[in-house]
Amino acid sequence: MPFPVLPALALLLVATVGLGACSPLTAFATLTPTDPSIKTGEGVAYGELPRQRLDVYRPPEPTAEAAPLAVFFYGGSWRDGRRQDYGWAGRALAAEGFVTVVPDYRLYPDVTYPDFLKDSAAAVAWATQHAEEIGADGRKVVLIGHSAGAYNAVMLGLDERYLRAEGVDPSAVRAVAGLAGPYDFLPLEGRLTPPIFGGAADLEATQPLAHVRADAPAAFLATGEDDGVVEPRNTRALAAALKETGAEVETAYYPDLGHAGILLALSRPLRGRAPVLDEMTAFLRRALDLPDQVAVRHQAEPLP
Repeated sequence: MPFPVLPALALLLVATVGLGACSPLTAFATLTPTDPSIKTGEGVAYGELPRQRLDVYRPPEPTAEAAPLAVFFYGGSWRDGRRQDYGWAGRALAAEGFVTVVPDYRLYPDVTYPDFLKDSAAAVAWATQHAEEIGADGRKVVLIGHSAGAYNAVMLGLDERYLRAEGVDPSAVRAVAGLAGPYDFLPLEGRLTPPIFGGAADLEATQPLAHVRADAPAAFLATGEDDGVVEPRNTRALAAALKETGAEVETAYYPDLGHAGILLALSRPLRGRAPVLDEMTAFLRRALDLPDQVAVRHQAEPLP
């Protein structure tokens, strides 16, 4: 059965205007068919500030054991984004068996590096501290992100200082997944990164590439070969550095996908463009020593 006209138009708008435009992405988030899941928390505070809020999505069926815990960080150049526009991503991950937390975090110009990393770490701390009550295993944590969110996820996995500062044992983070992430962007150029990162006392330390180590969490790093926003060399450089240390890393390069396309391939309507969701979640389950599974999304009809 073809998808309704309005979701199709929303897809066209997102593809044409891009993820940075709030209205098209909001339309996509509102109208696109989603995967079976249960939203158990909305706008939950993990801090005192207005942007320190998160949503929680659970798998649709209860399991005998606590589910693995995923924290998904959206992108937006550390300037844009809101969790409400990524519920479809949270539901996709929940349908794969992960209790999924989708947090907001503070953005430029209100903050600069490293405050968005501190917020991200605080969201992970909330998730691990409340893991039992949301049906998750706080010892089996994966961090996932797209674009600037991939930077946040990978930085938390590699530079343990942020999680430790929030009272999180870094060993709880068993794997990270970065989709189209910027990991090696020195020297700072253009209009985006200089005002956000330029005030750092140690510019090298702002780069995920500077924190690779042999005992890093297992890493799934993926990019679209047609990405003209965050060049695929970022993924290649970080993957090569991790492999050189002996860390576990898997890469995926998807032809004909651009910067937005690799994220939208997680969605139900565009999942056929590339096996991003299947390959990413299969890697994460292996990293967690969990059996692979046929996700609920394959058997169920989309929810409204």
